[in-house]
Amino acid sequence: MTTAHPTGKPTSSPPADPPEAVVGSEAASSVPPAPQVPPTPAVTAAPRTTAAPGRRWSGRRLVDLVVGVAFLAGALWVTGRGWLDVDGRLVGSRPDDQGFNEWMLAYAAHAVTNLENPFLTTLQNAPDGVNLMSNVGMQLPGILLTPVTLLGGAPLSYLLLITLNLAGTAFAWYWVLDRHLTGNRAAAVVGGLFCGFAPAMVTHSNGHPHITAQWLVPFLVWRIVRMTRSVAPVRDGLILGALVAAQFFISVEILFLVALGALMATVAHLALRPRETVRLAPRALGALAVAGGLVLLVTAYPLWMQFAGPQHRIGHPGDPDVYTLRVRSFVAYATESIGGGPESAQGLAPNTTEQASFFGWPVVVLVAAAVLGLRRELAVRVLALVALVSGVFSLGSTLSWGPEKSGVPAPFALLHDLPIVDAMVIARFALITTVAFGLLLALAVARLDGLAARTPRVAAPLRLLTAAALVGALLPMLPTPLPAKGRVPVPAFVTSGEWRGYVADGRTLVPVPVHNMTSINWGAAALTGFAVPQGYFLGPTSPTDDTGRWGTPPRPTALLLTAVGAGTRPPTVSAAERDQALADVRWWRADAVVLPRHAHEAELKAFLDACFGPGRRVRDVWLWDVRPVTR
Repeated sequence: MTTAHPTGKPTSSPPADPPEAVVGSEAASSVPPAPQVPPTPAVTAAPRTTAAPGRRWSGRRLVDLVVGVAFLAGALWVTGRGWLDVDGRLVGSRPDDQGFNEWMLAYAAHAVTNLENPFLTTLQNAPDGVNLMSNVGMQLPGILLTPVTLLGGAPLSYLLLITLNLAGTAFAWYWVLDRHLTGNRAAAVVGGLFCGFAPAMVTHSNGHPHITAQWLVPFLVWRIVRMTRSVAPVRDGLILGALVAAQFFISVEILFLVALGALMATVAHLALRPRETVRLAPRALGALAVAGGLVLLVTAYPLWMQFAGPQHRIGHPGDPDVYTLRVRSFVAYATESIGGGPESAQGLAPNTTEQASFFGWPVVVLVAAAVLGLRRELAVRVLALVALVSGVFSLGSTLSWGPEKSGVPAPFALLHDLPIVDAMVIARFALITTVAFGLLLALAVARLDGLAARTPRVAAPLRLLTAAALVGALLPMLPTPLPAKGRVPVPAFVTSGEWRGYVADGRTLVPVPVHNMTSINWGAAALTGFAVPQGYFLGPTSPTDDTGRWGTPPRPTALLLTAVGAGTRPPTVSAAERDQALADVRWWRADAVVLPRHAHEAELKAFLDACFGPGRRVRDVWLWDVRPVTR
């Protein structure tokens, strides 16, 4: 086996003792030079004590274990309030998003055990269904968590997922930085901590596990960097293609952001080193072509489903500029940061889930100092440009400092109406900024540690000063625990499985009142064993208009039941309303209409009795068996 040497010459090492990375060997450029081009001068990692291969590997694994446990402890700190009562609590500030993701995890388990289509379902929004590729499919996490979902329920899978997303992303960055990009453990820990627990990750733990599931992103970045020095483009292309395909089934949105970040880095490299970029392009394009072929082969059907399949949608409801950040958000602190609070982010981000910047002044100053000090390094200049461009794009079409929108145009105005981009949440461009900041800090730590190793007289004070600067800058940005609150319990009629005696496979159970989240929560609790009306999803505006919208227009009977449940109309039923109720349960393909405990339970029961005949008490619900009129 070989590894890069500071002189650019390969050196050999025994198979039992894998090579240590060299600081800067692959981080010296976002698009590294070909072997024949002299590399950017590198600084070797701090010398390690010579030991037998077995002892060395044992020590390395012990460090990895300690780091992994520390990151897991940090993730549990963030999600801990949910673990106190998994089934009874909602974690974070977006309960509807959590309910939706629990349903998605439940459906993934259902699809695995029943061999159903993982990209389209009629078990939500019956009978039209939901295009899961136009929403947040999370097929791969759902499949991996199927045993947990089947044994412990969707709430447990969801809580486990958002916890492991934080710890797994942090550890993945640590691993790639240590093994492949810097060769410096201290730098790897700092980079992993920043990229795994930055406000962008914690804020999206409020109901967006598809955004925080970034455990493959570090490996994608590493393999993209390797493309230009590839001597086996087919092998490297297949590895990259496999990673891209896997990330596609975790989160298409994160994959798109990785692609945008890589494009920004390539353009920056082209601007800074045009001749070198042109010379290296063929080497990268060969591997990229192989990767693209594999990805298209694997994702052809789900891509068709997303852009042309049943119930697909185009764009995002509303103006993309609604979901933007303000300039001041980059130097402020997030709601769920140690330095922040309920008012610290007000008016600077769309909501508590989209606080994807919020680094605070100390981190911004520290990153700026790192860029200034290491400005001679191509990788640093490329990362700085990527951070700047992505940060500016996250501001939307205008440059606004505070809550009040200004009239100063911003570069995103040029991209505002582009396909796919018009479906983005603009604030999420700052996710790219977050990674760029994390890599810049890791590179700075690696360089300072290398300098300390070469100058023993100042090593101790230099390392102490570096540690103090990092603690002072990062501590206020670190997260506080996510909030948690109790959830409305699902009736025992559903959770016990008693519903199975009244609703056939694929048929619909109608909760009363017909509310989007009630349908979602009941369906998730039953592991999507029955279909539900309406739901919480993005779909087309109408059969003739593919423009994206939230949900679907309620049926007339659903509107009547909502009004009776709110106490805004009496439970009397006209002949026309009764006929409409029968037509609606036929439309839903319902087998049962179910009324749980409710503040207006008597009025709702009277209404349903008038429509479907006397209901019967089954466990803790009232039930109307409508199979005689719907089949």
